[in-house]
Amino acid sequence: MRNEEHEKLQQWARRPKTAQRLALRSRIVLGCAEGLANQAVARQCGTSARTVGKWRERFRTARLEGLVDEPRPGAPREITDAQVEEVVTRTLESKPHQATHWSTRAMARATRLSHMAVARIWRAFGLQPHRVESFKLSADPFFVEKVRDIVGLYLNPPDHAVVFCVDEKSPVQALDRMRSGVQSP
Repeated sequence: MRNEEHEKLQQWARRPKTAQRLALRSRIVLGCAEGLANQAVARQCGTSARTVGKWRERFRTARLEGLVDEPRPGAPREITDAQVEEVVTRTLESKPHQATHWSTRAMARATRLSHMAVARIWRAFGLQPHRVESFKLSADPFFVEKVRDIVGLYLNPPDHAVVFCVDEKSPVQALDRMRSGVQSP
Protein backbone atom coordinates (compact mmCIF):
# COMPACT_ATOMS: atom_id res chain seq x y z
CA MET A 1 0.00 0.00 0.00
CA ARG A 2 1.30 3.42 -0.95
CA ASN A 3 1.82 6.04 1.74
CA GLU A 4 -0.79 8.47 0.29
CA GLU A 5 -3.37 5.65 0.18
CA HIS A 6 -2.62 4.79 3.81
CA GLU A 7 -3.07 8.44 4.85
CA LYS A 8 -6.35 8.74 2.92
CA LEU A 9 -7.70 5.54 4.50
CA GLN A 10 -6.80 6.78 7.98
CA GLN A 11 -8.48 10.09 7.24
CA TRP A 12 -11.67 8.34 6.09
CA ALA A 13 -11.63 6.01 9.10
CA ARG A 14 -11.22 8.81 11.69
CA ARG A 15 -13.06 11.80 10.25
CA PRO A 16 -16.51 12.18 11.86
CA LYS A 17 -18.13 13.47 8.64
CA THR A 18 -17.20 10.37 6.63
CA ALA A 19 -20.06 8.07 5.69
CA GLN A 20 -20.05 5.12 8.10
CA ARG A 21 -19.91 2.59 5.24
CA LEU A 22 -16.75 4.17 3.87
CA ALA A 23 -15.21 4.45 7.34
CA LEU A 24 -15.81 0.73 7.98
CA ARG A 25 -14.30 -0.20 4.62
CA SER A 26 -11.28 1.95 5.38
CA ARG A 27 -10.80 0.27 8.79
CA ILE A 28 -11.05 -3.14 7.10
CA VAL A 29 -8.35 -2.30 4.55
CA LEU A 30 -6.12 -0.77 7.25
CA GLY A 31 -6.49 -3.93 9.35
CA CYS A 32 -5.59 -6.09 6.36
CA ALA A 33 -2.57 -3.87 5.67
CA GLU A 34 -1.29 -4.70 9.15
CA GLY A 35 -1.12 -8.35 8.09
CA LEU A 36 -4.15 -9.56 10.06
CA ALA A 37 -6.26 -12.46 8.79
CA ASN A 38 -9.82 -11.86 7.60
CA GLN A 39 -11.23 -13.43 10.78
CA ALA A 40 -9.18 -11.14 13.02
CA VAL A 41 -10.11 -8.01 11.04
CA ALA A 42 -13.78 -9.09 11.11
CA ARG A 43 -13.69 -9.39 14.93
CA GLN A 44 -11.90 -6.05 15.25
CA CYS A 45 -14.40 -4.24 12.98
CA GLY A 46 -17.52 -6.07 14.16
CA THR A 47 -18.39 -7.56 10.78
CA SER A 48 -18.14 -10.90 8.95
CA ALA A 49 -15.06 -12.46 7.39
CA ARG A 50 -16.93 -12.55 4.07
CA THR A 51 -17.36 -8.74 4.19
CA VAL A 52 -13.66 -8.33 4.98
CA GLY A 53 -12.75 -10.55 2.02
CA LYS A 54 -15.01 -8.56 -0.30
CA TRP A 55 -13.49 -5.17 0.57
CA ARG A 56 -9.94 -6.53 0.67
CA GLU A 57 -10.38 -7.80 -2.89
CA ARG A 58 -12.09 -4.61 -4.08
CA PHE A 59 -9.18 -2.55 -2.71
CA ARG A 60 -6.63 -4.92 -4.29
CA THR A 61 -8.20 -4.60 -7.75
CA ALA A 62 -9.45 -0.98 -7.81
CA ARG A 63 -7.50 0.66 -4.96
CA LEU A 64 -9.31 3.60 -3.24
CA GLU A 65 -11.95 3.87 -5.97
CA GLY A 66 -12.98 0.29 -5.19
CA LEU A 67 -14.19 1.32 -1.72
CA VAL A 68 -16.74 3.81 -3.03
CA ASP A 69 -20.28 2.57 -3.66
CA GLU A 70 -20.99 1.40 -7.17
CA PRO A 71 -24.10 2.67 -8.95
CA ARG A 72 -27.22 0.97 -7.64
CA PRO A 73 -29.38 -1.15 -9.92
CA GLY A 74 -32.65 0.21 -11.21
CA ALA A 75 -33.88 2.70 -13.70
CA PRO A 76 -31.80 5.85 -14.07
CA ARG A 77 -33.22 9.10 -12.82
CA GLU A 78 -35.42 10.77 -15.46
CA ILE A 79 -36.01 14.17 -13.86
CA THR A 80 -33.07 16.50 -14.29
CA ASP A 81 -31.79 19.04 -11.77
CA ALA A 82 -32.93 21.79 -14.14
CA GLN A 83 -36.50 20.45 -14.07
CA VAL A 84 -36.46 20.29 -10.27
CA GLU A 85 -35.17 23.86 -10.15
CA GLU A 86 -37.90 25.00 -12.55
CA VAL A 87 -40.65 23.46 -10.38
CA VAL A 88 -39.27 25.00 -7.18
CA THR A 89 -38.74 28.41 -8.78
CA ARG A 90 -42.20 28.52 -10.36
CA THR A 91 -43.81 27.43 -7.11
CA LEU A 92 -42.12 30.15 -5.09
CA GLU A 93 -42.05 33.01 -7.56
CA SER A 94 -45.21 32.81 -9.68
CA LYS A 95 -48.90 31.99 -9.64
CA PRO A 96 -50.88 30.20 -12.33
CA HIS A 97 -53.26 32.11 -14.59
CA GLN A 98 -56.64 32.65 -12.92
CA ALA A 99 -55.74 30.80 -9.70
CA THR A 100 -54.52 31.77 -6.25
CA HIS A 101 -51.84 29.08 -5.98
CA TRP A 102 -50.30 26.16 -7.84
CA SER A 103 -51.81 22.70 -7.65
CA THR A 104 -49.75 19.62 -8.47
CA ARG A 105 -51.73 19.06 -11.66
CA ALA A 106 -51.45 22.67 -12.82
CA MET A 107 -47.70 22.64 -12.17
CA ALA A 108 -47.43 19.29 -13.95
CA ARG A 109 -49.09 20.75 -17.05
CA ALA A 110 -46.85 23.82 -16.94
CA THR A 111 -43.61 21.83 -16.55
CA ARG A 112 -44.59 18.70 -18.53
CA LEU A 113 -43.93 16.40 -15.58
CA SER A 114 -46.32 14.02 -13.86
CA HIS A 115 -48.34 15.37 -10.96
CA MET A 116 -46.72 12.72 -8.73
CA ALA A 117 -43.25 13.98 -9.69
CA VAL A 118 -44.32 17.51 -8.76
CA ALA A 119 -45.71 16.22 -5.44
CA ARG A 120 -42.42 14.43 -4.67
CA ILE A 121 -40.41 17.57 -5.47
CA TRP A 122 -42.66 19.71 -3.26
CA ARG A 123 -42.40 17.17 -0.43
CA ALA A 124 -38.61 17.05 -0.75
CA PHE A 125 -38.36 20.84 -0.48
CA GLY A 126 -41.16 21.26 2.08
CA LEU A 127 -43.29 23.37 -0.26
CA GLN A 128 -47.01 23.78 0.40
CA PRO A 129 -48.33 26.42 -1.98
CA HIS A 130 -51.93 25.86 -0.91
CA ARG A 131 -51.14 27.28 2.52
CA VAL A 132 -51.29 31.05 2.63
CA GLU A 133 -48.98 32.40 5.32
CA SER A 134 -49.89 36.04 5.14
CA PHE A 135 -52.66 38.16 6.57
CA LYS A 136 -54.90 39.99 4.10
CA LEU A 137 -55.75 43.60 4.89
CA SER A 138 -58.37 45.66 3.15
CA ALA A 139 -57.37 48.61 0.99
CA ASP A 140 -60.57 50.40 2.04
CA PRO A 141 -59.67 53.88 3.43
CA PHE A 142 -62.50 53.57 6.00
CA PHE A 143 -61.44 50.07 7.10
CA VAL A 144 -60.44 51.07 10.66
CA GLU A 145 -63.73 52.88 11.26
CA LYS A 146 -65.74 49.93 9.95
CA VAL A 147 -63.83 47.49 12.18
CA ARG A 148 -64.46 49.72 15.21
CA ASP A 149 -68.20 49.82 14.42
CA ILE A 150 -68.44 46.04 14.08
CA VAL A 151 -66.29 45.25 17.13
CA GLY A 152 -68.25 47.85 19.11
CA LEU A 153 -71.48 46.09 18.10
CA TYR A 154 -70.17 42.81 19.48
CA LEU A 155 -68.79 44.34 22.68
CA ASN A 156 -71.81 46.54 23.40
CA PRO A 157 -74.90 45.24 21.56
CA PRO A 158 -78.15 47.26 21.68
CA ASP A 159 -80.60 46.39 24.44
CA HIS A 160 -82.90 43.45 23.69
CA ALA A 161 -80.99 42.65 20.48
CA VAL A 162 -79.26 39.52 19.24
CA VAL A 163 -76.13 40.01 17.13
CA PHE A 164 -75.35 37.41 14.46
CA CYS A 165 -72.26 37.14 12.33
CA VAL A 166 -72.91 35.86 8.83
CA ASP A 167 -70.08 35.54 6.34
CA GLU A 168 -71.36 36.52 2.93
CA LYS A 169 -68.44 34.94 1.07
CA SER A 170 -66.61 31.67 1.48
CA PRO A 171 -62.80 31.91 1.83
CA VAL A 172 -62.32 30.77 -1.76
CA GLN A 173 -64.69 33.45 -3.06
CA ALA A 174 -62.95 36.03 -0.91
CA LEU A 175 -59.61 35.05 -2.43
CA ASP A 176 -61.13 35.26 -5.91
CA ARG A 177 -62.46 38.72 -5.09
CA MET A 178 -58.99 39.83 -3.94
CA ARG A 179 -57.28 38.32 -6.94
CA SER A 180 -59.50 39.93 -9.52
CA GLY A 181 -58.90 43.35 -8.01
CA VAL A 182 -62.57 43.89 -7.17
CA GLN A 183 -62.87 45.46 -3.74
CA SER A 184 -65.80 44.66 -1.51
CA PRO A 185 -67.93 47.54 -0.21
